[in-house]
Amino acid sequence: MRRFLPAKPGSRQMIVAVVLGALAASPSKASAVTSTASPSSKAVTDISKYCQTCWRNARLPADRWQDCTQEVFIRLLERVEADKWGTVLVDDETMERREFLRAIDAVKKRTQRARKFAGLTPDLAERRPVSNTSKDDREAVAKAAAELLSPRQRKLLDLTAEGWTVPEIAIELNTTPERISDEKYKAVRKLQHYFSV
Repeated sequence: MRRFLPAKPGSRQMIVAVVLGALAASPSKASAVTSTASPSSKAVTDISKYCQTCWRNARLPADRWQDCTQEVFIRLLERVEADKWGTVLVDDETMERREFLRAIDAVKKRTQRARKFAGLTPDLAERRPVSNTSKDDREAVAKAAAELLSPRQRKLLDLTAEGWTVPEIAIELNTTPERISDEKYKAVRKLQHYFSV
C-alpha cells in the first residue's frame, strides 16, 4: 500500500494544476474546456481548503487528505459543470452545492469504513490480559509501581489488572472515563520507561 505524506504548502497549487489539466484533457468535458467554462484557480483552491477542513474535522488520517480531496474533484468533474464550481461554497441551496456535499460525505464515509476494517498487524500488542507472567516479573512490576507511581495510579492499575473496565473504574474513582484513560496511559508509560532504561 502506497503511503502519502501530509499536504505540503505547495500541494494546493499542484491539485489546482491537476484538476485544470484533467478538465483540459477530458474528451467527455470538451464543452467545459472553453476559457469561459473552466473553473477558476481560486474556486479549486477554495474547494481544496474546504475539503481539508472537512477531513480534519472528521479526524481522517492526514496522509489521506490529498487522496480524499482528489476524489471529491473527480466526483465534481463527473457531476457539476466546471464553470459552476465557484457556486458550491455559496450558502444557498443549489444543486451544485448539494452534489459537492454529497461528494464530500461519500468520500469521508468510504475512508472511515476502510479504516474500521483494516487488519491488525503482527507488531500490535495483544489486548488480552497476560496470564503467563512469572512471579519474579510481577514482583518487579509491583516494586517499580511502589517507587514510581502515586497511590491513585497504583489503585487504577490494580483495578485494571483485576479486569475492571475504564468506565467502571471512573465510577469507582468518581471521575470521567477520559481522565482514567489519561492517568492509566501516564502510569503505564512511567513503568515502560523505567523498564526500558
